[in-house]
Amino acid sequence: MRYELMLPYQIHRAIDENWPIVLPIGVLEYHGEHLALGVDTLFVIRAVELLEEEFDMVIMPPFYYGAASYAVEKAERSGAIHVDCEQLIPLAKGIFSSLLKIGFRNIHGIVHHQSENFAAGMPTDLAFKTAARKTIFDFLENERGEGWWGAGEMSDYYDQHDAGSDPFSWITLHPLMDAQTQEDYTFDHAGIGETSLMMSLCPEGVDMKKFDEEKWYSHTAKDSSKEYGDTANVRILDHLRNILKA
Repeated sequence: MRYELMLPYQIHRAIDENWPIVLPIGVLEYHGEHLALGVDTLFVIRAVELLEEEFDMVIMPPFYYGAASYAVEKAERSGAIHVDCEQLIPLAKGIFSSLLKIGFRNIHGIVHHQSENFAAGMPTDLAFKTAARKTIFDFLENERGEGWWGAGEMSDYYDQHDAGSDPFSWITLHPLMDAQTQEDYTFDHAGIGETSLMMSLCPEGVDMKKFDEEKWYSHTAKDSSKEYGDTANVRILDHLRNILKA
């Protein structure tokens, strides 16, 4: 269910039934001449829209304005939009704080951009991870006061942590592809991996007539196919099901 279309009674149901709240997070970035600028974000949107047909969830309006950087292509005429990660943190805190105040406790940010480095972190996902942790600390201190973690009622914290029900599980960030999928499927930038996945999930964002083989990072795109993209999509959907239905 799209958040912007929800009525109050539907918000109440989503809170009471602890539906997953999904925020697609991405960038607008140059992906060669043959792919749309929103590749990284579109992957997340299209995947969660498919899962929305299977079980109840809330899909937040997607966030496209991450830290794309100009590492791939210079800014002029490329179409890329870069917002520094230091500016993303307060904005993400505002989003997460609002969702907690509303009553949601099952919030998930899904990221694809630069997520081959997700464990170490890259600017966009690190900004949202930092905002998530800071928001939870601030929310709990405002709600329960200083010393909330050391209070007696938190004596089962580590049991909660093992069960995935501790307060820090209220907001979590995930890569679109888990580590095994990234190992098994070609992870690239505008090459066979991303181009094939776009053919599978968002074919209107691909125009192979515009393909330019000069860019080293996209030269494998000439071998792309919807069938190869479908194999990744199956793995992505299984990964997201496990996260969101848990």
